[in-house]
Amino acid sequence: MRRPILYGADYSVYVRIARMALEEKGVGYELVPLDIFAAEGIPAWYLEHHPFGRIPAFEHDGFRLFETGAITRYVDEAFDGPALQPADARGRARMVQISGMLDAYGYRAMVWDVAVERLEKTPPDEALIAGGLNQAETVLKALTSLKAKGPWLLGEQLTLADLHAAPIIAYFVKVEEGRKLLSRFPVLQEWWDRIVVRASFSNG
Repeated sequence: MRRPILYGADYSVYVRIARMALEEKGVGYELVPLDIFAAEGIPAWYLEHHPFGRIPAFEHDGFRLFETGAITRYVDEAFDGPALQPADARGRARMVQISGMLDAYGYRAMVWDVAVERLEKTPPDEALIAGGLNQAETVLKALTSLKAKGPWLLGEQLTLADLHAAPIIAYFVKVEEGRKLLSRFPVLQEWWDRIVVRASFSNG
C-alpha cells in the first residue's frame, strides 16, 4: 500500500492535528505543501481534493477525505499502532464533544481573535482580543470540567481529543495573554506540559 498523502501547510492548526495523529500511529506519510493564503490563490487541481479549498485534505490508495475529524478517525482505524479512540461509547462521545467544542468555540477565539490578532496585526484590535480571551476562558473552564482523572483529557489513554486540543492551544500560548490564562487552570497546564514533550507534537 502506498504511503498516505496529506495536503496542507505547516502553519495550519488542522493540518497539525492530522500530522500528530499520523505520528502517534507511526505512519509514514507525504506532506504536499499547499498555502491557501498564497497570492495566486488556491490551485484549481486542489478543489478536486477539497471542494471548499480548505486544508487539510488526505488521500490513501485512491481514497480521499477532507475534514480533519474524518481524517484522524480513518488514520486511527486504518493503520496499526496504539488506539487513539476510547473503546466505550461514552468515551468516544466525550472525545467527539471535546473536539466539537474546540472547533465551534475555541479555534476562532484562541487562534485568530487572540494569537493572530496580537502577533500579526498592527495595531491589533484590543476589543477583539479581549472578546477572544473571554471566550477562551469559557472554553478552558468547560475543558477542565470535561477532563477525566489521569494524564490525558479522557484519562489514562491519549486520544484524538488530546491531539485536537494541542495545536489550538499551541497557537494560543504564543502570546502572553494566552499563557497567563492557561496557567489559571492547573489541570490543563499540567496536561499541556505533558503533551508538548511528545514526539508527535515536535514532529507534527
